Amino acid sequence: LPMRFSKTCLKNVFTVVLIFIYLLLTAVAVFLAYQTISDFLEKLNNPVMSVIYEEVDSFSPPGIALYPGKAQLLSCRHHYHDYIPPLVEPGKPQEGDCEITEVTYFGPFTNETEKKTLVVRGPSDVRNKELIFMQFSHNETEEDFSALTYMLFAKFSDLIDSANKSEFMRDCERNYSMWTFSGGFRTWVKMSLVKTSGEKNEAIEFRQESSVVKFNDKRPVPEQTNQLFFAVFEWRDPFMQEIRLIVTANAWSSVAILCGVFMALFKAANFAKLTIKWIIKMRKRHLRNKARELNQVN
Repeated sequence: LPMRFSKTCLKNVFTVVLIFIYLLLTAVAVFLAYQTISDFLEKLNNPVMSVIYEEVDSFSPPGIALYPGKAQLLSCRHHYHDYIPPLVEPGKPQEGDCEITEVTYFGPFTNETEKKTLVVRGPSDVRNKELIFMQFSHNETEEDFSALTYMLFAKFSDLIDSANKSEFMRDCERNYSMWTFSGGFRTWVKMSLVKTSGEKNEAIEFRQESSVVKFNDKRPVPEQTNQLFFAVFEWRDPFMQEIRLIVTANAWSSVAILCGVFMALFKAANFAKLTIKWIIKMRKRHLRNKARELNQVN
């Protein structure tokens, strides 16, 4: 009897260990499946940024949209190699060589406000450090602060090729930022182009650095009532920055891991099924042995 008791106890302990192993395998498989799905969704929603710098000889001429208001454009000229000749008769109209298009449109945020903009064809020859130098005059002395607003967009040719220039400028104002340069200073704007490309769309962003230098006004005092504005636009360097959004989530590897997890679950379930059958078999054998012993006693 003690021998039988010890065998029965050992079988029960073994059965409990098998059930524990099955539950442990099931928990590990479920955790792996959850972790795999979570990692896949995390990588899918948070793509990795890859930055590439492409060296170019020239850029497509950007559009420089100027909003002079009551100010007057006195001159607009191209120069090269970061050299601007000394000013001759500042404050007076001078001959220019810029390509300028005038567009009138209603603003995208305030439809009742009519805007007038002068769109200048920007520099393109970055190797020779092409720049555009502009001079404005503003005779409005009642304002507390004086500044002119401008906006940059990717290609001047997009405006020229557009069938509806007013609608094109409305879209640009809706999607691009506005900037200002102040009167009495020369504002030097250095532009850089950043292209962001994903799986479905592509966006172009202008980044700029500006430096400001005070204009030493040597005109006669009566002429100094007209505030002068000076602006310079050029490319910062011959590199175009491209940011690519790369999705590192691999659906096939995730499916392979999940297949392995489900196979482990299937094996664990099969193992549990065989364990249950073995437990039932052992239970029936134990009941038969017990009934046989009772019959012998009777």
